[in-house]
Amino acid sequence: MTETPTARSGQPLLEMRGIVKRFPGVLALGGVELEVRAGEVHCLLGQNGAGKSTLIKVLSASYQPDEGEIFWEGQPVSLTTPQAAMDLGISTIYQELDLVPDLSVAENIFLGHEFSTAGFSQRGETTRRARELLARLGHREIPAGRSVGRLSPAAQQIVSMARALSHDTRLLILDEPSAVLDQGEVDNLFRVIRDLTAEGVAIVYISHRLEEIRQIGDRITVLKDGSTVATGLAVADTPTSELIKLMTGRSIEYVFPPRGKAVPRSAEPILEVSGLELPGVFSGVDLSVRAGEIVGLAGLVGAGRSEILETLYGARRPSAGTVRVNGRELRRASVPAAVKAGVGLCPEERKSQGLLLDQAVYRNITISTLGRFARLGFLDSRDERRRAATVTESLDVRPAGVDRLVRLLSGGNQQKVVLSRWLLRECRVLLLDEPTRGVDVGARAEIYAVVRSLADSGVAVVVVSSEVEEVLGLADRVLVVREGRVVHEGPADEIDESRVLDLVMEGKVA
Repeated sequence: MTETPTARSGQPLLEMRGIVKRFPGVLALGGVELEVRAGEVHCLLGQNGAGKSTLIKVLSASYQPDEGEIFWEGQPVSLTTPQAAMDLGISTIYQELDLVPDLSVAENIFLGHEFSTAGFSQRGETTRRARELLARLGHREIPAGRSVGRLSPAAQQIVSMARALSHDTRLLILDEPSAVLDQGEVDNLFRVIRDLTAEGVAIVYISHRLEEIRQIGDRITVLKDGSTVATGLAVADTPTSELIKLMTGRSIEYVFPPRGKAVPRSAEPILEVSGLELPGVFSGVDLSVRAGEIVGLAGLVGAGRSEILETLYGARRPSAGTVRVNGRELRRASVPAAVKAGVGLCPEERKSQGLLLDQAVYRNITISTLGRFARLGFLDSRDERRRAATVTESLDVRPAGVDRLVRLLSGGNQQKVVLSRWLLRECRVLLLDEPTRGVDVGARAEIYAVVRSLADSGVAVVVVSSEVEEVLGLADRVLVVREGRVVHEGPADEIDESRVLDLVMEGKVA
């Protein structure tokens, strides 16, 4: 991306010097440096646990630094409260949007600073101003009066951006903004970002998708282990291999592990799906997965991929079709029956659907196998911890220690905890929905290796991913899903990314 004149000029809008933040037993930030200019997209990179989230919480005043200084337009400032940060013009949109589903778009945009006269809310003015902000973002089509809970994830993100701009934002922090968007929605997001930077708004952009950095970024700062290892790198002048080495401390030449020996087509399938249908979502889905095989589902967000996995897991009731595991038909809409048959699911939203965030790591791992640890009606927590520690060591969950609350782990390590649950359960069918969403490049390689290792041990794996490269690189066979129907099935090494995109956009049967 070409640097804007404001990005190249003069004094920084924001400077963070020597920022230190400690938590009990943990040095989260060990002297971080960051400089952001007006009108630029400054990309913040680092592995999970590198300190990115802690840094932006310091910047938004959710945390107070233990050491260091923050300068705004060359002047030292003390960001004592989130309101103080907003008063300067600093707004943050976190990966997990903090919108109120039952309130309207307009009410969410001006939540906390509503228009009122003599104590009475001025709904007409609120709606008018909301429409102006949506128009500024190029989204007049979003109804200001509609409940936010009825909007798509992409539209909800635009509402969050409108809310940020309602505070006269001068620096906007976007934390993994593309995580729930398809490619068309990402393109639109980038258009909005370019419009904002043209107006002089500074953007701090956090993403694990390095190809996005190439498209939208001006400069880069890289964090590792709570410290700045590089800052102010020009996107155009910095090879991807160098960024990976800075983030991980090593070169990663092969992200995807080599495929195992081809599974014979004559082998009996472990998972067999026939004529599966969920009205209004998908229909006529046929799928078989053999021991040692990884099957990938590619398609746009909303094509029905996640719903297929949820139906296989018993979380949704199909109107037609059968699901068999090892030749035995599963009872419809029964998660216990699926788990008992050996089916495990790592859901797309791991924090809300896959983890007990305020429980310890060991309990999150043993939750699906508690019967094994029952002794005369009581749980043997010592045995739970011992077995959980064995699987976390095998997956290199960091930091070590199964008594730590799972919410304190990075995204990549939280995903490893979910995988550990099914390792302990010794599942025969593993369903993975967006297994590396919000996971850094180093942890991705580790997760891919774990998945391949499970397949090599005889597990049947089904993977859903919005990243075509991930599906093609990890899977043995690929099914392309468009508008609830499978429009292509074949070996992963016989189809390329452009062909997949053509299929999901046009739905042409090969």
